[in-house]
Amino acid sequence: MEVNPNLSEKAQVDFKLVQLAVKGDQKAYAELMSRYKDSIYFMLLKMVNNRDDADDLTIEAFGKAFKNLHQYTPDFAFSTWLFKIATNNCIDFIRRKRKYTFSIDKNMENDSGQEMQFEIKSPMLDPEEKMIKKQKAILMRDVVEKLKPRYKRLVELRYFQERSYEEIADELKLPLGTVKAQLFRAREFLYQILKNQEEQI
Repeated sequence: MEVNPNLSEKAQVDFKLVQLAVKGDQKAYAELMSRYKDSIYFMLLKMVNNRDDADDLTIEAFGKAFKNLHQYTPDFAFSTWLFKIATNNCIDFIRRKRKYTFSIDKNMENDSGQEMQFEIKSPMLDPEEKMIKKQKAILMRDVVEKLKPRYKRLVELRYFQERSYEEIADELKLPLGTVKAQLFRAREFLYQILKNQEEQI
């Protein structure tokens, strides 16, 4: 595929890196990530206002982009494509979160212009929801057991004990970047295992 001459010099370099990455060049993946990791992270941080969520969403954005890299065409800059993926993924995340939570500080106006407050739904789960949640937790633990020991430990610390990336890095004596990269791999493995289980059902 030819490089689009209308692209900026930076975008043309990106496209060459994309072509190398599609052929399996790991250095090209790393280079693309290092070029945009910070700007993606800070954009997402503004959207979610939570560092851990922004970290997770940054890794997810690159994961989705790299998984679909073969679909990228140089009609527009790689950065535009990547930021769109990151933004859409973040909007989905915020929607999912808002399904269950909303701000109790904001009042709404009714038709007659009077201010009214939301009634907060009880956070308690009904017995059926509790059972479903318990079954999901058991399934998740079964799936995690199938991971390699190093990934299993990371997932347990991050998702069962709800530790921050920094705490995990300290405990396992690993660089922060390694923890994030390995957790991304672990999530990919979990997804594949769950997908295979669904297909067998």
